[in-house]
Amino acid sequence: MKILSVREQQLRRIRTRPGFIAALDQSGGSTPGALRAYGIEESAWSSFEQMSAIVHQMRTRIMRSPSFNGERILGALLFEDTLDREVEGRLSAEYLWYAKRVVPFVKVDKGLADEEDGVQLMKPMPSLAALLERAIARGVFGTKMRSVIRQPSPTGIRAVVDQHFEVAARILSAGLVPIVEPEVDIHCAEKARAESLLETAMRKHLDEIPQDRWVMLKLTLPEQDGLYWQLVKHPKVLKVVALSGGYSLAEANARLRRNYGVVASFSRVLLEGLKAQQSDAEFDAALDATVQSIFDASTVKQPTSALLALRAAIAKECS
Repeated sequence: MKILSVREQQLRRIRTRPGFIAALDQSGGSTPGALRAYGIEESAWSSFEQMSAIVHQMRTRIMRSPSFNGERILGALLFEDTLDREVEGRLSAEYLWYAKRVVPFVKVDKGLADEEDGVQLMKPMPSLAALLERAIARGVFGTKMRSVIRQPSPTGIRAVVDQHFEVAARILSAGLVPIVEPEVDIHCAEKARAESLLETAMRKHLDEIPQDRWVMLKLTLPEQDGLYWQLVKHPKVLKVVALSGGYSLAEANARLRRNYGVVASFSRVLLEGLKAQQSDAEFDAALDATVQSIFDASTVKQPTSALLALRAAIAKECS
């Protein structure tokens, strides 16, 4: 009987197990809002370092909760700062895998550039190689990087996708699995058109991925149910996950249920109902209810009529 390496175990878990990806990678820009929602006002810190320590306490409480484990959660996205912080005496990524059987990923982008041609590309990442080395040393399985599409601009969307897959090639060469996140703003006036352009642009890049390498895609929940089905089934796509993108937990879960094969990777709505002032029992109960609702939306689904029609159209086209 072959003994699988840690990486092989993690790959198999992401590929075959039911569950979703927990996003705990709030950046410096989004952290104050996350902490306010958690019940901690900005007066509680006076420097970035203090804020980072406080948000790590919040993340630690989530990760240590009995409700947070590999039975329902496949992986967790971490902020770069979290890699060097500990949970119960272990580095965060090590704790996630060995204590919880949750596969660790790290956010590698440095934020968004100013909007141009209807999109916000990622800022340059001059220290990417060093961060990838550090992530590998910490036992991280993959990475995540995000850009934003504001308008259905064909040239802008192509630029977003080209940038993502150019950086993804570097991440794949380092031996990690990249999560590509070209978010479509849910307030985009022609959201459905932008999503269609994005889906087409991504499919053109996927066939160029080398043998025995895979990417994951993190996408906005689409207007057209089943839009991402061909991406879900693509042999170079390990998983398609969805961001909540500003939708409420109820709306995000409802949309997720209508997209067969897509699982959640929620951040803000994962924290809904969690407060620093709660007792451990109250905190765990609130987190358990949210985790279960996201798990159910990610796993308990049947193909919709729209997806069945799309499957039939693809089969007819290929026949």
